[in-house]
Amino acid sequence: MKIAFIGLGNMGGPMALNLHKAGHEIAAFDLSKTACDKIAADGVRVAADAGACVAGVEVVISMLPASQHVEALYLGRDGQPGLLSQLPAGTLAIDCSTIAAATSRKVADAARARGVAFIDAPVSGGTGGAIAGTLTFMVGAEAADLERARPLLEKMGANIFHAGAVGAGQTAKICNNMLLGILMAGTSEALALGVANGLDPAVLSEIMRRSSGGNWALEKYNPWPGVMPQSPASKDYAGGFGTDLMLKDLGLAQENATAVRAATPLGGLARSLYAAHSLAGHGGLDFSSILRMVHKPSA
Repeated sequence: MKIAFIGLGNMGGPMALNLHKAGHEIAAFDLSKTACDKIAADGVRVAADAGACVAGVEVVISMLPASQHVEALYLGRDGQPGLLSQLPAGTLAIDCSTIAAATSRKVADAARARGVAFIDAPVSGGTGGAIAGTLTFMVGAEAADLERARPLLEKMGANIFHAGAVGAGQTAKICNNMLLGILMAGTSEALALGVANGLDPAVLSEIMRRSSGGNWALEKYNPWPGVMPQSPASKDYAGGFGTDLMLKDLGLAQENATAVRAATPLGGLARSLYAAHSLAGHGGLDFSSILRMVHKPSA
């Protein structure tokens, strides 16, 4: 299948590469030359721009940072046309970005008017899951459009959930990431408290992992440096899922909670914590670096 993949960051790059390895004909593009050069070194064809990327393809997959980027890509900005003006009827567009559900619906409506099928399919599983092809997809789509996308999603992920109509995938994702932000902050606090009392962080992590406090952070993404060699915490919090991206997702959750009048006090507190962490200069670090707010290593 001929596929355009736009957005080659920490998540998008490995996802596009997995499709390439599965035998699909990929045209890739990112505004970052470094990202383009990296995937080109793996044999993926890189297009000159987004417009050239989608020429002659059957499917477009996007993995972008925020709502404004997705809207600009598909609908255009500042008088410049978006990709929808180029895509022929029958094209399938799969947006894997984490954005506002309202933006997904807006783009989907515009796509439908042109005969283009648009689905939102945000992911969970981190960079490790993107590399391994074990991501979880939360999909908002018509059932028939999901079935068209499923063979491709299966090459990038291990779990595919149909959350509902377009936009539902984004709603599920912000619920998940709100919980993730809360549990990472709580896990960091618990570890810092134990270490302050002289406990070994690795031993405490294992105790909590096998007890009622067990969670995904303790299983796969420990925030304490050195406990899990493969986690960003053991790499000075480089790579992974950035603090500013978590802050963006927590903001989306709070905007949605306000719109539907849902009570999310812990989500609001988590957003404030990550905002303070970002303002302190840690926005580019992995979100598990929130540990630094509650633990100050001795000199």
